[in-house]
Amino acid sequence: MTRHLALSALVHGSGGHIAGWRHPEAYAAGQLDFAFHAELARLLERGRFDAFFVADVVAIWGHQLDSLSRTGRAEHFEPLTLLSALSTVTSHIGLVGTATTTYHEPYHIARKFASLDHLSHGRAGWNIVTSVVPLEAANFGRAEHLDHTLRYRRADEFVDVVRQLWDSFSDKAVVRDVAGARYYDPDQLRPPEHHGEHFRVRGPLNISRPPQGHPVLFQAGSSETGQDFAARHGEVLFTAQPDLAAAQAFSTGIKARVTAAGRDPGQVRVWPLLSPLVAGTEAAARRKVAELDDLLHDDVARRLVQDNIGDVDLTGYPVDGPLPEIPESNRSKSRRDLLLGMARRDDLTIRQLARRFSGGSIVAGTPEQLADRMQEWFTSGAADGFTVSFPYFPGPAIDFVQQVVPILRRRGLVPDGYHGTTLRENLGLARPEVSR
Repeated sequence: MTRHLALSALVHGSGGHIAGWRHPEAYAAGQLDFAFHAELARLLERGRFDAFFVADVVAIWGHQLDSLSRTGRAEHFEPLTLLSALSTVTSHIGLVGTATTTYHEPYHIARKFASLDHLSHGRAGWNIVTSVVPLEAANFGRAEHLDHTLRYRRADEFVDVVRQLWDSFSDKAVVRDVAGARYYDPDQLRPPEHHGEHFRVRGPLNISRPPQGHPVLFQAGSSETGQDFAARHGEVLFTAQPDLAAAQAFSTGIKARVTAAGRDPGQVRVWPLLSPLVAGTEAAARRKVAELDDLLHDDVARRLVQDNIGDVDLTGYPVDGPLPEIPESNRSKSRRDLLLGMARRDDLTIRQLARRFSGGSIVAGTPEQLADRMQEWFTSGAADGFTVSFPYFPGPAIDFVQQVVPILRRRGLVPDGYHGTTLRENLGLARPEVSR
């Protein structure tokens, strides 16, 4: 397989920019509109995207209801339900959903993703998260969120159990021998019988081995603990990097960790985040970014920083004033460090930091400029592909597919069609053998 630049769309119903739903050209009702999601998935499939990726938290997306009421993030589909429906209206694009190891059980997750893999004929991917939103704990009867280190210990065992469950049946176990009255060969059954620190799971799974062997494992850990976890388990790694040098360093570093973990780095893909806005000129594209910045309400700006930087209440602080001292937090450590670093380095106010965080990752320019940037990152080893987060829908996605993808195709970076039938085949990832 010739290496190609992979494309994955990170889909929030109202767009990746928190104020994107307010844009005059945005479809604000898209969150729970299946027809909208179906048409978007077909558009991306025509654009030869490798994956349609749905993010998730198992709580409302933010805990101050007044602020939340000014965003489009109070409601969103449960990913596996949406992706299962999308499997019926698409044929090639991978279907990747987020599921937390902190507030689920391994049997549930193994069964659901195996089912999606069968429904889609081998196009499922699981984005493994340990949950960064403390609000999730209260929805599952817990007084407080699990400690960061404990979340990852639980996740290690969780993923191990899920793999064992996917391997409950060998590939040849299900024979469906009508004449011999045998549906499966009992000698090919491999119940996990797992007894560990966090889980006791007998098995076997009540569905045969997924078409891909295992759905593709996605991960986005960026803290030291998170990167070590990704190196042990992840096959496609999401990351947000501010520039080419940082992206190159991350890719080199994480693949070195993969090697140290005893895995083949050639079986790992790194996809940095890209939030594109396309226009006829760079100046016009920049005006689009400014329009989005102006739509960010003060309440939302304050809460956007607060909910991502840690357990601190910014309500009494002026949005055009500096950040106060920020204590350590049980939230995402890498995200806290990213925001603090930006604020301290560039002396940003709370409003400026919110704008930088929500819109700073946007790459605005002409189709050629976007294609040039993507090609540079790909050919320099900074990226194997990109996780594309469109600021709002549907315009930026249509522009990207119609104007940027053709350039990437002409340059031989993105193929004209899908060469495989499964997500693994299209990404050049090996099919796992039965683990025991």
